[in-house]
Amino acid sequence: MPFTASATLARLPRVPLAYLPTPISPLSNLTRHLGGPELSVKRDDQTGLATGGNKARKLEFLLGQAVQAGADTLITAGSVQSNHARQTAAAAAQHGLRCHLVLRGQPPEFPNGNLLLDHLLGATIHWTDEAAPYSQTIERVEEELFAAGSHPYIIPYGGSSPHGIMGYVAAMIEYAAQASALGAYDAHVFATSSGGTQAGMLLGVHLAGLGPETRMLGISVDRPRDALAAGVASLANQGAVLLGVDWHIDARDILIDDGYRGSGYAVIGEPEREAIALLARTEGILLDPVYTARAMAGLLDLIRRGTFAATERILFWHTGGVPALFAFPGDLERAL
Repeated sequence: MPFTASATLARLPRVPLAYLPTPISPLSNLTRHLGGPELSVKRDDQTGLATGGNKARKLEFLLGQAVQAGADTLITAGSVQSNHARQTAAAAAQHGLRCHLVLRGQPPEFPNGNLLLDHLLGATIHWTDEAAPYSQTIERVEEELFAAGSHPYIIPYGGSSPHGIMGYVAAMIEYAAQASALGAYDAHVFATSSGGTQAGMLLGVHLAGLGPETRMLGISVDRPRDALAAGVASLANQGAVLLGVDWHIDARDILIDDGYRGSGYAVIGEPEREAIALLARTEGILLDPVYTARAMAGLLDLIRRGTFAATERILFWHTGGVPALFAFPGDLERAL
């Protein structure tokens, strides 16, 4: 990693939240079941912070910014079952801050999954209409908090900002150290949605000296490839500027497969049900129904179609979200 970038990354405000490094574990039973390639999993579902997930890495840098700014309250937005909202609420509780969550939809009669944890973690929930942009409600909440004498700090949707992606720049540096002992992987596969995780990974690949031959394949869970790739490229390039790195990536060079979006965001289909049941029954590992199950379903299909050679080594990044399983019992019972 170039000295200037390394020094800049180390100087960025950062609050420790995650249990790091997360382990890399072989998926030997699943590999045998599929007849190859050699599969392993990077357990970012084990980062801690209210059941873990990839947002803990981003929030280390985002909370660092908030604390440096003198904030006493965090505001962020997400879906009803947002993993990002749950981990933001946990980070706020851990560091004595208040948390306000803007969630799209209507409050259910009985909160479950991530929403139940949001309440347990002490977050204040603001519901916003399905048709209204999150930004309008966030602005209103921010104004009300300022008027009440608070000092709020807005954390972007999904934690995806130039500072937020630094969590996954650091994650790729962490991976590079593990790969020196375990051997490098030919491809990395992961869920991508707001784009911050993938953007940080791509910048991290460059800074860790992993080389362009390292394939970083994002499985889109909701957005079309071109729109998502443009956002990923923008975040990655802004991150490079933040670190003072002479590097640029073009959206056309970003690997995203948008062929597994099914019927839409958080709509559980047979591919997701199969992925959840298969990994649970072969490896004892739980996937979430919205992100990691969709990404694993994509990986399983690509393997069955012969996209990866049986001799290759593939690393699947488990980005967490298991609490959402408990919000979809009706959708998942057919996988039992």
